[in-house]
Parts: sequence; structure tokens; C-alpha cells
Amino acid sequence: MSLTLNEALKRRASDIHIEPCEKSLRIRYRIDGNLVEALNLPKKNQNAVIARVKIMSKLDITETRVPQDGRFKISFEGKEIDFRVSVLPTTFGGKIVLRALDKSSLSIGLEKLGFLPGPLKTFKDAMARPYGMILVTGPTGSGKSTTLYSIINQINSPERNIITLEDPVEYELEGITQIQAKPEIGLTFASGLKSVLRQSPDVVMIGEIRDFDTADIAIKASLTGQLILSTLHTNDAAGAITRLIDMGVEPFLVASSLALSSAQRLMRKICPGCKEEVEIPDSVLERVGIEVKKGKSVFYKGKGCQRCNSTGYYGRLGILEALLIDDKVRDMIMKKVSSDDIKTYGMKELGMKTLRDNAIENLMIGQTTLEEVLRVTSED
Repeated sequence: MSLTLNEALKRRASDIHIEPCEKSLRIRYRIDGNLVEALNLPKKNQNAVIARVKIMSKLDITETRVPQDGRFKISFEGKEIDFRVSVLPTTFGGKIVLRALDKSSLSIGLEKLGFLPGPLKTFKDAMARPYGMILVTGPTGSGKSTTLYSIINQINSPERNIITLEDPVEYELEGITQIQAKPEIGLTFASGLKSVLRQSPDVVMIGEIRDFDTADIAIKASLTGQLILSTLHTNDAAGAITRLIDMGVEPFLVASSLALSSAQRLMRKICPGCKEEVEIPDSVLERVGIEVKKGKSVFYKGKGCQRCNSTGYYGRLGILEALLIDDKVRDMIMKKVSSDDIKTYGMKELGMKTLRDNAIENLMIGQTTLEEVLRVTSED
């Protein structure tokens, strides 16, 4: 098993999928967001592999009927890597997914996550406020947690009481109080948050706003002097505002508490080892919304080499759509203006760059490909 883990980490896998099939045990790695087949083991090895992972994760090896969650640590190239383990009973046995969590990637700070300077500055302006709510939105696996942890790492100091309420706790950070939500015993985000606020926190990170109760308490806390960081599942920055109102939060509370709403995605970067120039027809560029210039712009793609596993991509970068909430946006929220109108105002008056704008800019500077732009972002 340790060979499989080391091989996965060498290939920069973020997840390892161990899947029992009818006649074999399939192992796949998720590299740069895409699943890659790694190896197939004989069916007779299945029980031994599953039992080994369960023992490492301190899980009950006799329990095969219900899902289980655990975690363990290993040392790899002088670094400590945490693995979060999820076991799910399936038709042919227990499917296991291991998520690799590398703490050292958090200490690099927001600047190294690949965000462009404009959106990053907007984000930092909001972080400098003493209180209010900062929301990071996006689908599962778009790097929201990493962004929030990077913020917390940057503002972590002995003068600040930072508390996180998560389900599950992804990274264990020193000097920060971290609480694991346990809904089955009544410790939900909402009830946990009430208790957290009695601990005189300066900064509170909530894993996710899922319901009205959590949203209501979080927003009221941000009005009483705490900086609240959280995530939501919406497609764009302006959509988070209408999502909160749809949950039942009063528009005047959203308007007065929200400091910044942002959306993010992860894009694959072109492999530097096999990067080559590529021509894109003007008609294609125009259809995507890229201005065709006289002195032709140069575009790139990865040809595919050993280093990138013949994919043409190596590593990922974040793209960020950051909407700073100013007085005009507050006024629009109070009037229940649609998220499209708020987005249009943000683009025209606040200079907000949408996810598509960010992606196109990364294409123009040779960081990514047109295929990635179209795969990751939709037309605005």
C-alpha cells in the first residue's frame, strides 16, 4: 500500500480511488483534476488492501455495511502528508477514496495560488477590513478550502483568536482552534457557531453555509465585529448574494454584513517541458469573445511528454472573480436587484474581472490553452 501512496504523490495526485470491480480491484489517481487509471490488482488482493487502509485510518475492519471516515499521516520526501479517507459500501465491496492534503502548500500564501493581480488586490482589500463577511463560492474541488486556509495562515498571529468550524477538518493548523461538526450528535454548523461566538473570536471560518440558520448567525456575527470567512455553492460572485436572500436572510442584513463575494475555479497549466506555439483561427477567437489584433497574439499548448504523462498539462492555477461590496451594491441588494444587474455593475463600474476574463487573460499570457478556457468557464 505504501508503494501505491508514494507513486501517487510522485505523480502529484490529489486523490486516490480504490474501486472494487467484479473481477479486479481498480486504482485510479486524480491528477490536475482528471482521473487517470493507475493499475488493476487481482480480486483476491481486495480484502487485504481494504483492511490495510482501514487499519491505517483507525477504522473498524469488521464494519462493511455503512460508510466510514478516517484519516492518517505519512512522511513523503521530508514532508508530512495527511490523508483523509472515505469508505463507501458498494456492490463489489468497499470503495475507498483517499484525499491527499499537503500542509506545506498552504504556507505559500495567496500570491502563489495563481490569481491575477487585479482580483487578488480586491480580495486583499476585503481581508484588511476588521469585520464583515467574505464568501468564496464555486463547485466542489475548485480550491475554495485552500483559499480560505491560505487567508487564515496569512492572518494567523498570537493577537488573534481564530476559530474554524468544519465538516470535516481538512488541514490541521497550529495556533488555530478547529472544531469538527458532528450533525448526528447535534453539533451542526448553526449550533456550533452559537458556541463559537461565546469564545470571543476575532476571525471565524465556517466550512460551508448550507442553511438559513447558519447563514443568519454568521451574518449577525459579522455585524458584531467578527471577520467571517465561508463558502457557498454558486456559479458566480453575484449569485452568492441572491442565494443568501433565497435562503431567507433579510436583504438589509446581507447588504450591511457582506464585505466581498468571490467565485473561483481551477485551470490546468500548460506543461513547461513540452510547450509549443499553436495557431487559433480568428473566427474561433471571435466566437469566444477574444479581440483579434493585427499583430497576431501567440498561443500555446502542451505537446505531451513524460513529465506531464502525455497530457500537455502540469499543475493548476486559480482564477478568481472578486466583487467588492460598495454602497451602490448595498443599495442594489436592498432593492432586491437581480444578480445579473449586480454583476454588470461590478464589471462596468468596479472593474470586476469575470471568471471568463481571468481565463482569457491566462490564455493571452501563455499559461493555459483555449480548450481549458472553454472547459472551465462559461460565457458571461
